[in-house]
Amino acid sequence: MNAFERDGFALVSAIFSPAECRAIAGQIETMRCASAGTRRLLLQDGCRSLAVKIRQHPALSSLLSGMVAVQCTFFEKSASRNWLVAVHQDLSIPVAKRIEHPALQGWSVKEDQLYVQAPVEVLQQLIAVRIHLDSCGAEDGPLRLVPGSHLQGLVTAEDAANARRQETVCVADAGSALLMRPLLLHSSSKSSGTSQRRVLHYLFAPSALPLGLCWSDTV
Repeated sequence: MNAFERDGFALVSAIFSPAECRAIAGQIETMRCASAGTRRLLLQDGCRSLAVKIRQHPALSSLLSGMVAVQCTFFEKSASRNWLVAVHQDLSIPVAKRIEHPALQGWSVKEDQLYVQAPVEVLQQLIAVRIHLDSCGAEDGPLRLVPGSHLQGLVTAEDAANARRQETVCVADAGSALLMRPLLLHSSSKSSGTSQRRVLHYLFAPSALPLGLCWSDTV
């Protein structure tokens, strides 16, 4: 078992240069002004092109081979936009239509997009790629990850809280990519610094879904 499969995450440096990060951040601001929300940036041509570039990057291509991007979300944490996130797993996926099946629960709509809590067998195949557009230090509200927790399936709230004793803090340079399994327990604290922490969060997945589900959009 390689480190990514064992731990559920891996940090890959220098996927993009500082200049590329600044250009991407500028494009994101334009996209946000032209769209309602930050969860559906995969509808934007710039983010679609970037998804292809990420998938083809030499450091990522072997892991993302045969997968498609199904979601792109923008996160920004700063002195004026500051929040904390309790320890959790990412369980919902964006789909095109509702399917009635006992294995499909937790339906919701966010920013006019339909989501469902996917079966564990689906979640185990997904890979999130978080592109850091800024350096993220210990004071910038970085992700806190519980290594190996993605191998435990669905984790109860009590077990998730207890698992935080084993968490590791993910500090990252601008241009780096954090790859993680959505079932990995993760959280983040509020930023205590004054810098920005902007992240472009892509979700990659197999192109086909079970139970009659289909992705709302793919690249």
